[in-house]
Amino acid sequence: MNSAQALRRSLLLAAVGSLASAQAPAAPPSEASRALPRVRLALAASHSLYHLPLTLADRLGFFRQAGVQLEWLPQESGAKALSLALSGQADVVAGAYEHLFGLHLKGLNYQSFVQMSRTPQVSIGGSTRGGMAWRSGADIRGLRLGISALDSTTHWTAGQWLLRQGLTAEDVVFVPVGSSQGVIEALRSGSIDALCNPDPVMHWLEQKNDIRLLGDARTLQGTRQLMGSSVPGASLLAHVDFLQQYPDRVQALSDGVVQALKWLQTAGLTDILRAVPAVHWMGDRAIYLGAFEKLRESYAVDGLVRSEDVTHAWRVHAKLIGTYGSRQLVPERTFTNVFAQKSKSRRLA
Repeated sequence: MNSAQALRRSLLLAAVGSLASAQAPAAPPSEASRALPRVRLALAASHSLYHLPLTLADRLGFFRQAGVQLEWLPQESGAKALSLALSGQADVVAGAYEHLFGLHLKGLNYQSFVQMSRTPQVSIGGSTRGGMAWRSGADIRGLRLGISALDSTTHWTAGQWLLRQGLTAEDVVFVPVGSSQGVIEALRSGSIDALCNPDPVMHWLEQKNDIRLLGDARTLQGTRQLMGSSVPGASLLAHVDFLQQYPDRVQALSDGVVQALKWLQTAGLTDILRAVPAVHWMGDRAIYLGAFEKLRESYAVDGLVRSEDVTHAWRVHAKLIGTYGSRQLVPERTFTNVFAQKSKSRRLA
């Protein structure tokens, strides 16, 4: 049995085990029978640690307690998740804050209403296939760099890393490979030479010695070094019309996320394993927990967006998008703290 087959087998066994050992707490009959408002949520890498606050809020019943239920719409990339919202097939998107800059430049009034992480939570690694040494970042020149999709946080973070190496986007070939198990096959088969993706995939590849870490935007320190200062990470975002038309549903989503963020502050590793379905572990709970430990500090504390972080993120992003950077954009209009502040005042954070 080759390594790829072994990985698929372990994932299958983990998925079966999760049905028996990681079921979410059952709701009381009276609560379960109550019809809750439904929100269609589009997101990429739904099993990744990038969306851990959402997983916890759902599995631990925080969304249900707040009075809302989710219809999950998983996609291969944040760009595809955003397209569902733009086409009216999704109400809310969970994804990178930078999406809001592109939306506002197009005149689309979307806002972040609760923040889930304080870093991009992605890293860049070079394949060790064939004994590649990776003596410096310049070694990537002319090679194929895997990202989840164009115009995604993996694309933008990789672009910023290239600038730090004195390179440009034209010095590599970006290859969209998604954010699921297929990226491992792409790396091992030689379809790509390097990869930018979220955890636990990147940490798993690093621990298996399939990649050598080149750039890190997972920790607070690593993000400040790469971006020059703090930037917002994953957020829930929606069109202002939805925020105004369904404030109770938006508030329930904010309450659920903020409660999950508070739970994370004191959760032990055993608590994480009990709450997260085994299928998320990639067949190795030790590696999954190792990845979580690296990311723990990166999760938001109270769901509030910091204006100074958004302003800096826009300055960084504007350098990547060329001529669009000269267009007018007011960073403060890309978010609202009304809902997260109310969640915090309820002592959920």
